Amino acid sequence: MSQEIAVVGSPEFTTGFRLAGVRRFENVPDDEKDERLDDAATAALEDEGVGIVVMHDDDLEHLSRNVRQEVETSVEPVVVTIGSGTGGGGLREQIKRAIGIDLMDEDEDS
Repeated sequence: MSQEIAVVGSPEFTTGFRLAGVRRFENVPDDEKDERLDDAATAALEDEGVGIVVMHDDDLEHLSRNVRQEVETSVEPVVVTIGSGTGGGGLREQIKRAIGIDLMDEDEDS
């Protein structure tokens, strides 16, 4: 069974992904994130047809402690955050968590 990408965030954030062909998304307007983002993220995490969940890095601040912990530790689906606060180290950790190895680890013997 193939799994899909889901995007969770504001309509402005999800639109580009939708135009690129992503069919699963949860739109949460900016003024409703404190009330609705937990439910949207949880719905994406619990959807068995989703293999990757994409969220904006800034949206993590709107999640409750429990849901944020689920997002940050989820292996399947893997959650990828992008945006202003995501640096190379964050992406490196996300890749490592997703596949189980550090692709950027330099071998000292080379």
